[in-house]
Amino acid sequence: MPKRCDLCRRSATKGASRSHSKIQTLQRQGINLQTKTVDGLKLKVCTSCMRTMAKHEAEASK
Repeated sequence: MPKRCDLCRRSATKGASRSHSKIQTLQRQGINLQTKTVDGLKLKVCTSCMRTMAKHEAEASK
């Protein structure tokens, strides 16, 4: 199963660390996935989606 957010479909990106001589070493930068139960379904959700869901829940409760 891929490391991908079930809501926004975001996945890992590529980044580079560069030495003093500007030689680049490619790295894989993963996203912060957490398991969360949403509407009775267990989903892998990134933390930015979790913050957005919390914001919408707070607006709905006002």
